[in-house]
Amino acid sequence: MTLKDKYRDIHALTDALRVHRRRKARIVFTNGCFDILHVGHVRYLNAAKALGEVLVVGLNSDASVRRIKGAHRPINAEQDRAEILAALACVDYITVFEEPDPLAVIQAVAPDVLVKGADWEVSRIVGADFVRGYGGRVVRIPVVEGVSTTRLIEKILKAHCP
Repeated sequence: MTLKDKYRDIHALTDALRVHRRRKARIVFTNGCFDILHVGHVRYLNAAKALGEVLVVGLNSDASVRRIKGAHRPINAEQDRAEILAALACVDYITVFEEPDPLAVIQAVAPDVLVKGADWEVSRIVGADFVRGYGGRVVRIPVVEGVSTTRLIEKILKAHCP
């Protein structure tokens, strides 16, 4: 499937998810910047998909990433980041959000399972209380130690900008 097949604005996404819910599919939601996709992201997204039948990824817009990570980020534009995510078999849907956090998307999606990396304390996971409030699960997935977009950028700069 291509980005065209997987990308949905929030209204089209909720319509598509209604069909999956009628089929009793478990909806899993995660979110992030996914700026420079690396092995940690791939393992994380595959583990998230294993928790249900449909994986929805909320992708921070370029403006949202800048507000969170600073003026020099993202490295890759949101359209490119979305296309790369769409190339992964484990990702079923992608929706881009402008806000600094995904609460509105989580409320619209109402996932059965909300996933974040284990580097996030449950008390800091946006939407955790909402999801637990209707009986959904919040799952923290272990991160791959030493692998991050920030570390990749630092490694590149160290190697090429002495």
